[in-house]
Amino acid sequence: MSGNKRQRELARAKYERQQARRSTKVSKQRRNQRIVAAVVVVALVLGTTAWIVLSNQSGAADVQAIASALPNASPSSSASAAASPASTTASGAASPSAGAASAVPAALNCREPGTPRPDDKTYTEAGTSAGATSITFATNCGDIVVELNPAAAATVASEAFLAADGFYDNTTCHRLTTSGIYVLQCGDPKGDGSGGPGYSVPDENLPADGENNYPAGTVAMANAGPGTAGSQFFIVYADTTLPGDYTVWGTVTSGLDIVQEVASGGVADGSTDGSPMQPVFIESATVQAN
Repeated sequence: MSGNKRQRELARAKYERQQARRSTKVSKQRRNQRIVAAVVVVALVLGTTAWIVLSNQSGAADVQAIASALPNASPSSSASAAASPASTTASGAASPSAGAASAVPAALNCREPGTPRPDDKTYTEAGTSAGATSITFATNCGDIVVELNPAAAATVASEAFLAADGFYDNTTCHRLTTSGIYVLQCGDPKGDGSGGPGYSVPDENLPADGENNYPAGTVAMANAGPGTAGSQFFIVYADTTLPGDYTVWGTVTSGLDIVQEVASGGVADGSTDGSPMQPVFIESATVQAN
């Protein structure tokens, strides 16, 4: 075999080996690319799933946050309240939509709120107010009259005592909720949900658990757990479902429309839980007795 022919054969063999190596390298690269692509797809799917789960958890947390317990104050929501919140007020009007602040309702004719009193009334125990039948809360938006429920004897005695002693005078209703639960909360001289009279009253006249167990017009004590109710109370302005943990001590017989109009204006910061857009200021509380 001539030298030239041998060299050509060796060159061809070398070329074929190089081509084989290139082909193997390309195949490995393509395989690696497919593996990387599959990993990326899996990561995207897992990331999307996690985002959806976290978003759903955040949504549920938002609903819980609406009714989360404030110190010595806030009513807490139940799962059923989150699952099937009341959607209308007692008059059948749609409840305020979440997430957007509303203008102060034109139907209200409210005075400017006064100056909150100092938080300087503290007691070691509840006093009494014999024969009390109702309490009228004169607010800057009109009178709200609450008929007292004798089934909550200790609470009624405490509320009548506090009202008669001026505890509620010149205080702000500090909290409005407009999703899941529908309440206006009052009775805290501090105005931030942490105030009270210095003593607690026992839980009593508790409704059974169930849908809309706190109907519109109900007045009940706020608390931070069993046996912690003090002076803070909430007025239910649309049928609401809550755990039966809050003493029902009265019913609004006049002025519920005021609370509903305030609620239709929404929360000041556009959320679903906070200070009402239209401030509600209790100018005085008067006890009516037999």
